Formats: sequence, C-alpha cells, structure tokens
Amino acid sequence: MSKRSAKLAHSLENLLFQARWILSPLYVGLVFALIALIYRFCLEFVHLVENLSEKDPHVFTLDLLALLDLTLIGNLILIVILAGYENFVSRIDAAHESDDRPHWMGTIDFSGLKIKLIGSLVAISVIELLKDFIELSGQDKVGEGTVWRVIIHLTFVASGVLFALMDWIADKREVHGPSSAQK
Repeated sequence: MSKRSAKLAHSLENLLFQARWILSPLYVGLVFALIALIYRFCLEFVHLVENLSEKDPHVFTLDLLALLDLTLIGNLILIVILAGYENFVSRIDAAHESDDRPHWMGTIDFSGLKIKLIGSLVAISVIELLKDFIELSGQDKVGEGTVWRVIIHLTFVASGVLFALMDWIADKREVHGPSSAQK
C-alpha cells in the first residue's frame, strides 16, 4: 500500500471513528425525556393522592401501578443512556471517578444491553397486563385490547428467551472457538 493510500485509509478510519459522536445528541435527548417523565410521574402522584379516599381499592392499586410503570421506564431510559453512551460513544470518566457509580456501569456490553432492554419491556408489559386484569376484575368478558396485550407480552417473553439463547450460543462458540473444534 502506498503512503498516499495509507494516509487516505487512516483519514477515512478516523472519520468513521469520530462519527460515533453523532449519537451524543440522541443521549442528551433521552435526558430531556427523563425530565419529561419526572413531570408525568408528578402528575400521576398527585392523581394517586387525590384518590386516596376512594372506596374502591382497585383505583389506588391502578394509580400505584402507573407510578411503578413510569419508574421502570425511567430505569430503562437511564440504562440506555449510560450503557449506550459507554458502548458506542465514549467512556464516562466522571462516573468512573465517582463513589456512587452504579455497579453495572462499564460492564454491560451490547448483548447485556439487549437483555436488560427486553427484561425491562417484559416488566413494563406485566404491569400493563396487571392493570388490565384489575380493571376487568368482576367482569366475565376479556376485552380485545387485553388479548392483544397478552400476545404482545408473550412475544416480549419469547424474544427475551431467544436473545438469551443466542447470547449463550455465541458465548459457547467464543469459549470453544473454531480452533478447539478442529482438534
């Protein structure tokens, strides 16, 4: 390879490597989404407090589930922000120097991020189903929307199992590798 070709290849590789910073505004946008989520949480909390004297205990349970749902979504957004940024953009040095750095930071690779994402989606889906079942308590007929939520939930569960299986197979292949298979 000539010097000119090597210099061109180096410049192209540098451009591609620096392109990772294009993702930064997306993570900043998710921070603003967290702020919006806090606002929504406050509204739901006020709704919960307003309904404390409600005689039907299902109302309180539903309001509480709404808060749990928003909290899980917030956790999911935070995981995506921190793990995604560290995996695809840059190390977060401020976190590595902090005493209260979450233990999982820096340890979640893309595969782990997928598993955490699908796990969070399953948990959120379970809460939505639980809300439906509480609203339907005492009724004989299950709504079409609930049936679709069950189907979507089962799809999330099956996807999670398949992701975990694919990662397990990939890990087994890395441990044994093609060289050990040839022996």
